[in-house]
This record gives sequence, C-alpha cells and structure tokens, in this order.
Amino acid sequence: MVQDPSQFDVLVMPNLYGDILSDLCAGLIGGLGVTPSGNIGANGVAIFESVHGTAPDIAGTDMANPTALLLSAVMMLRHMGLASHAAKIEAACFATIKDGKSLTKDLGGSAKCSDFTEEICRRVKDLD
Repeated sequence: MVQDPSQFDVLVMPNLYGDILSDLCAGLIGGLGVTPSGNIGANGVAIFESVHGTAPDIAGTDMANPTALLLSAVMMLRHMGLASHAAKIEAACFATIKDGKSLTKDLGGSAKCSDFTEEICRRVKDLD
C-alpha cells in the first residue's frame, strides 16, 4: 500500500480497519486536512465526511482547511449521479492547491479558510 497505492482501486473492509488504514494513508496525499471519506452501505445508503476531527481549538478562527469536506462533497455528488458538478468542484480544488497562491497554513501557505474557499468558488465559476 505505501510503496504503490495505485495498485488498489477500491478497498473493502470493516469500518474499524477502514478508519485505521485511511488515517495511515492520509499522509500519502497531504494529511488528514485534505482527506475525504465515504461510507456506502450494501443498500446504497451513504454518508460522506472529512476524515479529520472537529478541531474545536481553531473553531471560529478562519484557519481550517476545507479541502477534505469539499472533496467529501465531490464524492457525495458522484454517488448522487451529479458527476459534472463533482468534476468542477474537484478541478477547482486541485487547481487552487497546485497554483499555491491561496493555501491554508497546513499546506504551507498563509491564506485563511475564507480566502482559500473564495478562490475555489472563483475557479468553479470560471468552469461554467
């Protein structure tokens, strides 16, 4: 997994092991702040969330990185059959991170959550 994660498309396991593995693998893509999560039941019922916790120590400070929650929303939109909407948000998130001008502190930048989010929203509008 660590040496070649591309060999796996999907990993199916009980929730406990999925939580452990997803936390360990978060480092492969930049940490918990950018890691989305989806739990999909056999009946199709699903819940999507960011992997990281609630971070009450930074609540209200405009410091949180919204990437994990946005990418979780992308997963949800795909699950709902709204792939074109998901693709726009995902592309805007990745382009904002790649550009590097509006990164939050955990990604090595100095932007606030609101600045980062505004840049993503601007990029989504440009894709319309």
